[in-house]
Amino acid sequence: MSPDWDVVGYVISSDHRTMVLGRLAEGPATPTQIASDVDLSVTHVSRALSSLRDRDLVELLVPEDRRKGRVYGITAEGTEAWETIKTKDLSK
Repeated sequence: MSPDWDVVGYVISSDHRTMVLGRLAEGPATPTQIASDVDLSVTHVSRALSSLRDRDLVELLVPEDRRKGRVYGITAEGTEAWETIKTKDLSK
């Protein structure tokens, strides 16, 4: 299947989205863990997660009403986009 360039373009148009998606490609994590791993503020990570979630590239792995310890993971679509970004060397 050919990559969805619209999705890839959306992710790489933001360093924050690219970094967050790349981190989640390594495994599920909380926003705080992601922020610490990619050296971004939790605010930036939360914003990136929200926009990636709107595109179904990441998903919340715990119940929606849980406020603390929210764990996010990458979806199949997110993995596909990330593979394209990695193989074409599109991440900065």
